[in-house]
Amino acid sequence: MAKKKVEAVEYVWLQCSETGDLNYRTPVNVKGGLPEKLKAGLKKYSPRLRRHTVHKIKRR
Repeated sequence: MAKKKVEAVEYVWLQCSETGDLNYRTPVNVKGGLPEKLKAGLKKYSPRLRRHTVHKIKRR
Protein backbone atom coordinates (compact mmCIF):
# COMPACT_ATOMS: atom_id res chain seq x y z
CA MET A 1 0.00 0.00 0.00
CA ALA A 2 1.14 3.50 -0.77
CA LYS A 3 1.45 5.91 2.12
CA LYS A 4 -0.54 9.11 2.01
CA LYS A 5 1.23 12.41 2.36
CA VAL A 6 0.30 14.16 5.58
CA GLU A 7 -0.10 17.87 5.03
CA ALA A 8 0.35 20.32 7.85
CA VAL A 9 -3.02 22.04 7.57
CA GLU A 10 -4.57 23.95 10.43
CA TYR A 11 -8.07 25.40 10.46
CA VAL A 12 -8.39 28.99 11.66
CA TRP A 13 -11.41 31.22 12.18
CA LEU A 14 -11.82 34.60 10.52
CA GLN A 15 -13.17 37.16 12.96
CA CYS A 16 -14.95 40.34 11.89
CA SER A 17 -12.98 43.38 13.04
CA GLU A 18 -16.14 45.44 13.62
CA THR A 19 -18.60 43.04 15.30
CA GLY A 20 -16.21 40.39 16.65
CA ASP A 21 -18.24 37.55 15.11
CA LEU A 22 -16.48 34.39 13.94
CA ASN A 23 -18.04 34.10 10.50
CA TYR A 24 -15.68 31.91 8.46
CA ARG A 25 -13.40 28.90 9.02
CA THR A 26 -10.58 28.36 6.55
CA PRO A 27 -7.67 25.90 6.18
CA VAL A 28 -4.14 27.31 6.36
CA ASN A 29 -0.92 25.54 5.38
CA VAL A 30 1.20 25.80 8.53
CA LYS A 31 4.36 24.34 6.98
CA GLY A 32 5.22 27.41 4.88
CA GLY A 33 4.06 30.00 7.42
CA LEU A 34 1.03 32.23 7.13
CA PRO A 35 0.53 34.09 3.86
CA GLU A 36 0.78 37.88 4.06
CA LYS A 37 -2.75 38.17 2.69
CA LEU A 38 -4.16 36.39 5.74
CA LYS A 39 -2.04 38.35 8.22
CA ALA A 40 -3.29 41.68 6.90
CA GLY A 41 -6.92 40.54 6.85
CA LEU A 42 -9.45 39.63 4.20
CA LYS A 43 -12.52 41.53 3.08
CA LYS A 44 -15.41 39.12 3.67
CA TYR A 45 -19.17 39.52 3.96
CA SER A 46 -20.55 40.11 7.45
CA PRO A 47 -24.16 38.89 7.70
CA ARG A 48 -24.89 40.98 10.78
CA LEU A 49 -23.83 44.26 9.16
CA ARG A 50 -24.90 43.16 5.66
CA ARG A 51 -21.73 44.48 4.04
CA HIS A 52 -18.10 43.54 3.46
CA THR A 53 -15.70 44.15 6.36
CA VAL A 54 -12.12 43.20 7.22
CA HIS A 55 -11.79 39.78 8.85
CA LYS A 56 -8.62 38.79 10.73
CA ILE A 57 -7.30 35.43 11.93
CA LYS A 58 -8.49 34.09 15.28
CA ARG A 59 -7.05 30.80 16.49
CA ARG A 60 -9.08 28.75 18.92
